[in-house]
Amino acid sequence: MNIEQFHHVTNNYTYPPPHIGSHSTFDPPQDRPRAPYWTVPFGRNKDFVGRESILDQLLDMIPPNADEDDCQQTVISGLGGVGKTQIALEAAFRVRNKYRDCHVFWVPALNITTFENAYREIGQKLKIQTIENDQANIKLLVKTALSQSSDNWLLIIDNADDATLFGKNTELSSLSDFLPFNLKGSILFTTRNVEVCQKLDVRKENVIHLTEMNQSEATNMLQKGLNPHQMGDPQSLESLLEFLTNLPLAIKQASAYMIKTGMAISRYLEYCRSSDEHLIQLLSKNFDDRARYETSQNPIATTWMISFNAISRDNPLAVNYLQFMAFLAEKDIPKNILPPSHDELNVYEAIGTLKSYGFIIERERGDAYDMHRLVRLVMQNWMTRNKGELQTFITTLMRRLDVVIPYPKFSNKDICARYLPHAIMALKFQDHTLDQLLRSRILQKAAVSLYYLGKFTDAKHMNQQAVDLHVGLLGDEHPDTFTIINFSLMIATCDGQGVEWEQISRKVVELRRRVVGAEHPDTLMGMHSLSYAFLKQGRYKEAEQMAREVLELRKRVSGAKHPNTLDSMYTLSVALSKLGLYKEAEQMGQQTLQLHLEVAGAENPKTLRSMYNLSTIFYGQGRYKEAEQMSRQLLELQEKVLGVEHPDALRSMYSLSISLYKQCRYKEAEQISRQLLELQEKVLGTEHPDALASSNLLSIILCKQDRHKEDDKWTPTTPSGNEQHTNILK
Repeated sequence: MNIEQFHHVTNNYTYPPPHIGSHSTFDPPQDRPRAPYWTVPFGRNKDFVGRESILDQLLDMIPPNADEDDCQQTVISGLGGVGKTQIALEAAFRVRNKYRDCHVFWVPALNITTFENAYREIGQKLKIQTIENDQANIKLLVKTALSQSSDNWLLIIDNADDATLFGKNTELSSLSDFLPFNLKGSILFTTRNVEVCQKLDVRKENVIHLTEMNQSEATNMLQKGLNPHQMGDPQSLESLLEFLTNLPLAIKQASAYMIKTGMAISRYLEYCRSSDEHLIQLLSKNFDDRARYETSQNPIATTWMISFNAISRDNPLAVNYLQFMAFLAEKDIPKNILPPSHDELNVYEAIGTLKSYGFIIERERGDAYDMHRLVRLVMQNWMTRNKGELQTFITTLMRRLDVVIPYPKFSNKDICARYLPHAIMALKFQDHTLDQLLRSRILQKAAVSLYYLGKFTDAKHMNQQAVDLHVGLLGDEHPDTFTIINFSLMIATCDGQGVEWEQISRKVVELRRRVVGAEHPDTLMGMHSLSYAFLKQGRYKEAEQMAREVLELRKRVSGAKHPNTLDSMYTLSVALSKLGLYKEAEQMGQQTLQLHLEVAGAENPKTLRSMYNLSTIFYGQGRYKEAEQMSRQLLELQEKVLGVEHPDALRSMYSLSISLYKQCRYKEAEQISRQLLELQEKVLGTEHPDALASSNLLSIILCKQDRHKEDDKWTPTTPSGNEQHTNILK
């Protein structure tokens, strides 16, 4: 039944007047059967696994004698597909086996019709005399009969998801008005909507919030029915369960598909990972399930679509928030990234609705949320069906991100880093935006954030997309375009190839000289970058000459203490050091460091860069103790400011290790080298030049300690990274 049909039923249904009297209530016959009544529509699930702690808790709460002073009400709540119905079903069988005199009744509350049909069956079991009358108020008759019964009974109301059916503010009578009350009775609800618990006024301690299975339970469930050849390696099984978030319905769906097709777990996982389209296709597959209502569909995607439609009907702001979150990263979604509302109360209600369905989880600090991974994917699929609406929506999302995310600077890098995963996720849909300049701005903000995190390759790739968009839209002479090109030069100083870098720099210098003049800061930026490109290619004399020229121009144009001037001083110092002119290099390096400390402070990245330059100058002169001291001081600051995994921090660890080695302090050098190599292999990969250089260094350190067997693992190679220290064997 779709939403429109459902509204038609609920808004036009009228209840006949009750005819309750001495002849219409439950009057059990004298020859009552020994077996208690049982209206559960499903057989026992022989493949049911796990959830024992939940079942133990339930069996303490739901028996009619669990509370002698009240009619016990218990709720199992949780995300659609988490296994609420299956647990209620298993609990029903266990109650029947343990309490032989307890009637067990089952009512699907999918809508008013399923509720009333189940009540009619109960009435027939109870032999209520007027239950078949055309004008009988079936719900009231059954409520009265159960309320007056002297027998123990358990009433299970499954899929009580629609809060409008149980609320007190509906035009029609609420279904909660027809729940029986009897000290010998107990009612168990299953719901994906915690708001229903509030409507029913169920005590908080009687609500069991069901989450995904643990790893052992999920593994056992997935393995049911699979052949040994389908199992494959344990890593594939573990990875698939992680991918499916240990969600029972998703596991059941995957298992059913693999049993049907004979597909191995590793192949199914590969198919899931290949694309979101393939995954949503698998999540939409129907499968046979005996514990399913005839009118229901069981794919996980369909299950959640029902909830999406209900939210869309009842709380449009909530579904708007869900749509927004679906195109952001799934973890740590800041509250302020969501569209603003003029009414804060509406915001709380919308967020509350999403939490009540289990689609999002509020983080402890209360200003951010996590979204279920598969829910996010299904919502994306729901949104992408209408291309026109998707374009409008993605453009709106990008505009919101542009407002919320400040232009990244070193001073706000931590704030921007928090937004970065969400910008990157949104940019996966950038082709759908209607505003290309907006798209370029988000790309550039993401690129700058990546740069400050030391992810230079990713920053370069993203910034180049922004450059291409700006050049295409505004031309290469537009000031905004050049701002982005300038940033390309900054990235190139960290992650550029010398020849490519030189070509870009020469093009910038030529262009800016023509447009703004030879001494404009933008032109000098290109010349400065060109000097760095010479350094990268080992053309140290050309680098020195260019750096001197730019330094003099910048002193005259911008002043001796301007950050750009200090950049040129730094470059000149590095070039002099490479030429072996250590005295002049050290003098320039010390002057640069002091000015950086004065202008920017000890924790500024450029100050740290100047400290590193001095440590290499000390090392080049054989002043290993001073190089060690500078490296230790630098590393402490870098780990605090940039993080232990930042490329600059790793480079300083290498310098520290090699300085210790040169002082014959092999144990200390080995300790630092091992720590460094572990970090580099994690961050950069085992084949990265810097990781190979560190492996080479560790091998040499072990050789010096006559530990040749251990050295076999690290075969010396000529290090291609950290080239300033490749002479360690001399």
